[in-house]
Amino acid sequence: MTAPAPPRDGPPADRQPMIRVIAMPADTNPSGDIFGGWLMAQMDLAGGSAAQRRARGRVATVGVEAMSFLAPVRVGDEVSIYTEVLGVGRSSLRIRVEAWRRHLDENRRVTEAVFTFVALDAEGRPRPVDQAEHRTER
Repeated sequence: MTAPAPPRDGPPADRQPMIRVIAMPADTNPSGDIFGGWLMAQMDLAGGSAAQRRARGRVATVGVEAMSFLAPVRVGDEVSIYTEVLGVGRSSLRIRVEAWRRHLDENRRVTEAVFTFVALDAEGRPRPVDQAEHRTER
């Protein structure tokens, strides 16, 4: 299990978010907070996009490590989701996915997890990922 990255004052300044979305009323629970499942789905989309770029093709989510919800997301908050490729196996990819919310001028990390994806061929079977790229991708 990978421990969460140490807290920062703000989102990663050295990269752009993979996804940026506004939390809407349809995504809330009865208390007015955004459902954790909605946030996890956004993170899965962002992580899947990063994995698909690196694998150069179709991928599927096969696991998520220890997700903790650190702060609520409310209607109208701008949610930015950042990704980083942590590792590439024969057919799998580990992607760190971090979500930040912005309300007015305040940025706050709301959750982080490591997603594992597997590259798939046209028939939906695992396929090898090109190992030639050894650089860190974000």
